[in-house]
Amino acid sequence: MHKSPKTFYAPAERATEKKLAEEIGIVSENPVLTGLLHSISGLLAVLDEHRQILAINDSLLQMLGIDDPSKALGLRPGEALQCIRAHDEPSGCGTTKYCSTCGAAIAIVSSLGQNKPVERICALSANRNGEEIEIALLVRSHPITIENNRFLLLFLQDITRQQQRAALERTFFHDINNMLHMLVGVSEMLLDEKNSALAENIHQVTLRLQKEIAIQQCLFKNDELHIQPARHEIRVGKILEELKTFFANHPIAHGKKIEFHQDYPDIAVITDSALVSRVLCNMVLNAVEATGEEGVVKIWVEQEGRSLSFCVWNAWEIPPEIANRVFQRNFSTKEQAGRGIGTFSMKLFGEKVLGGKVAFTSSREGGTVFRFSLPV
Repeated sequence: MHKSPKTFYAPAERATEKKLAEEIGIVSENPVLTGLLHSISGLLAVLDEHRQILAINDSLLQMLGIDDPSKALGLRPGEALQCIRAHDEPSGCGTTKYCSTCGAAIAIVSSLGQNKPVERICALSANRNGEEIEIALLVRSHPITIENNRFLLLFLQDITRQQQRAALERTFFHDINNMLHMLVGVSEMLLDEKNSALAENIHQVTLRLQKEIAIQQCLFKNDELHIQPARHEIRVGKILEELKTFFANHPIAHGKKIEFHQDYPDIAVITDSALVSRVLCNMVLNAVEATGEEGVVKIWVEQEGRSLSFCVWNAWEIPPEIANRVFQRNFSTKEQAGRGIGTFSMKLFGEKVLGGKVAFTSSREGGTVFRFSLPV
């Protein structure tokens, strides 16, 4: 009596050489599949019901470091990806005691069993050039039927960097917030014991740092806004004084002149001063970056009825094609990665959180004026 090969999860049996060659022929001669393999820039493989590779696109070959596609044919995904567990059992990928928790194996087996697309995240330990590396893959298995044969389209997306960033983000903000809570508590104790200008300054700086971390955490999130403004009364002169102090020795302002008009309204607004400072600092930074050596940036405040507007001017005109996308997240005329957050955050905090209005006008004759308006 024939004994079935040992497996801890998926069926161990593989296609015979004859059957495998027949399946490879069907896939290679199908115009739809060959079109997909040549047109999709992502990672794509075609599998049979035994989870063996019948075709593979260039992007996946490049990721695997394989020059000859024939070397991958007949292998199972974990074997091609060089999973360190793929050969723990004689029958290979899908049959080891680790495979029942493998996202790729679950997606493949589930899509075969349910005959519908299934998507999972696969945490893979792979052996590359004698070194063990960790890879995170988003795996989508999609069944299709061709000439009465069922195959799987296996779409892979390398999300290693995204997963690492998410983990680091959670760890960093968790730890830094714990330390900040302790620091705020100590600064409050210091203020109670020594009610001095220095103690007050340390306490205020600590609170501002705590708010800045909350702002940064908010900017990390694409679709959620988790920040509550701490509103209090602050005079316009105080806001401008803090802004002037911030840029007094800022390296970006070296060789340029920042003029603060002194005829501002002597009134107070009830708002979150840390968030107001964040919006105004970005407005000034943008203006200074757009200003050449020995150029001038002008800052003033206007009051019209129940509205108070902080204005920042520079002589550079924003071209119309750029003006249309100034407040779009991740859009920037600078090529460095990580740009395009400053103007986006102006709108985010200035309008959605503080309930104000952020806008600009720009022309060749008049230069560019950004306005941040708040209700008085």
